[in-house]
Amino acid sequence: MSGDSAHRTPAEKPAPSLLRLAGLLKPSRGVMTAAILCICGFATLNVAAPKILGDATDVIAATVFGAPFNTGRFVMLLLVAASMYAVASLLSWAQGRLNALAVQRLAHDLREAVEAKLHRLPVAYYDGRSRGDVLSRATNDLDNVAQTLNQLLAQLLTSALMVIGSLGMMLLLSPLLALVSLLAVPVSALASVVVTRRSQKYFVRQWEATGDVNSLVEETATGHETIKLFGARSAMADRFAAHNDGLYSASSKAQFASGLLMPLMAFVSNASYVGVAIVGAFQFLAGAMSIGGIQAFIQFNRLFSQPLGQIGGMAQVLQSCAVSASRVFELLDEPELSTETATGVRTGAGSVTGSGRQPDAQFDLPSGRVSFERIVFSYRADAPLIEDLSFRVEPGQTVAIVGHTGAGKTTLISLLMRFHELGSGKITIDGADIAGMGRDDLRRNFGVVLQDPWIFTGTIRENIEYGCPGASDADIVAAAEASYVDHFVRSLPNGYSTMLSNGGEPLSQGQRQLLSIARARLSGRPILILDEATSSVDTRTEVLIRQAMHRLRSNKTSFVIAHRLSTIRDADLILVMDHGRIVEHGTHHSLLELGGHYARLHDAQFAVGDGELAATPARTAKHRAVRRESEDS
Repeated sequence: MSGDSAHRTPAEKPAPSLLRLAGLLKPSRGVMTAAILCICGFATLNVAAPKILGDATDVIAATVFGAPFNTGRFVMLLLVAASMYAVASLLSWAQGRLNALAVQRLAHDLREAVEAKLHRLPVAYYDGRSRGDVLSRATNDLDNVAQTLNQLLAQLLTSALMVIGSLGMMLLLSPLLALVSLLAVPVSALASVVVTRRSQKYFVRQWEATGDVNSLVEETATGHETIKLFGARSAMADRFAAHNDGLYSASSKAQFASGLLMPLMAFVSNASYVGVAIVGAFQFLAGAMSIGGIQAFIQFNRLFSQPLGQIGGMAQVLQSCAVSASRVFELLDEPELSTETATGVRTGAGSVTGSGRQPDAQFDLPSGRVSFERIVFSYRADAPLIEDLSFRVEPGQTVAIVGHTGAGKTTLISLLMRFHELGSGKITIDGADIAGMGRDDLRRNFGVVLQDPWIFTGTIRENIEYGCPGASDADIVAAAEASYVDHFVRSLPNGYSTMLSNGGEPLSQGQRQLLSIARARLSGRPILILDEATSSVDTRTEVLIRQAMHRLRSNKTSFVIAHRLSTIRDADLILVMDHGRIVEHGTHHSLLELGGHYARLHDAQFAVGDGELAATPARTAKHRAVRRESEDS
């Protein structure tokens, strides 16, 4: 099993999950009422028809005892029975159509609820779970719920009505034979309970194992190049085989356990049929029942035992549905981001409303003065990460944040954009506490360029326009030209209409990064978040990206998460973080002169090729002097 297993919660019991699903059908009350009426009509006609056929049989049987054959009555009874079956077929088609409409509406609304929930979940939820398991809940489990309800919802009610109706007719025809038929009920119920309890745990394992397999498939597809480069294909194949074997084992046990019920029900039904036939023969010999009555009763016995067996079989399918529903509901019940009570907050010269639906141009954006005031944050209460951190950034300044892996650089930016909530302290933009802003309104202030650019399936034009939906072609081209995108786009056969897929193919990594810069430029946001964008590109493209980012930062407050220190020499302020604290701050040259953490990071990056890592302090100082001279030139 995957590492996600540690985060799973026990599945709900079947009854609460199914009752909750039934509650979701309330918006389709009218459609379901019409479907139920059709089902009632179908059941009534199917229960009544055997009595009509029994009467027709008695017309024929009467001739054996010398009575004349009543042709008119016989034909009339056959026509009535045929009409009843024809109308029942139409009602069955109508209820199927209505049931499908109601169930698909439920599935539609449930998908929308899941999709909306995924946007409201905190980042920590995704950090602690595999994407494959989350996707499995949102797709496989949800589809299983919809398919099961579509197949069984009407069938379950139909079977229940058929059982009740046929039982009533059997009691009317012969209480003794009805008692013989009823002997099968406790046996069937006992078998259903035993098998259901046994199979429940296997269905839970089956859908958890499905999530594990999906997670590994998603991981394999995403990292296929790395897998091939490191020759790890066999290892991944072994991992997949282990997960697939787990799914096979859980699924086979679930299906085997649930499959026991139908043969047991069939055996009980056949035993009941034999009992009715034997006792019915004695009833006929005693003159208590006619041939037609026995024939009708045997049909009613079938109408009684067959749906009873179907109900038992459906109980097993509903077990799988209930497990899937509980996994979907677990997702929907996950704690969300804290509720936002503020409808708007004034920043800069204007105010930002809380609708989150209007174009950015309708908002007065802040000037970009950002202040961190004694902030405290930790992912776990027993492991503080950031403690009592304070600093201030003036409008238009470029602030670089550096430090070793795990120092808190990315966490700091996440706090600024409210992907995580502060433990204490506050962050302000133009004096306004971001805790009082709607998250959408807050994030409207930020343009973001990530180290791994996100490119969605669509044209190049659509990917750039994502920064400002509805932007004109002239604005899109202008943003592309300023970001060095236009020149390579025009060399493509379809230009800006070139379709991108699989995360940006056929563009190179550097071209995708330039495209994300063009998107951020088009957005016109006053505060920029720049995760080092040149770590995986060639030297020539790195120069273009650095120039494009320099243009992008012009007159904007910028936060740069820096990995290559050569890219932040001109930053107005460099913050050096270590274990959640700012241990040094200043400019590039002042921090080199200080000879502390930043200087050691600098030497580690630039002195390796010169054999300077083990140099004496004097040689290190000389190296820094030479380095500064080369940078200044």
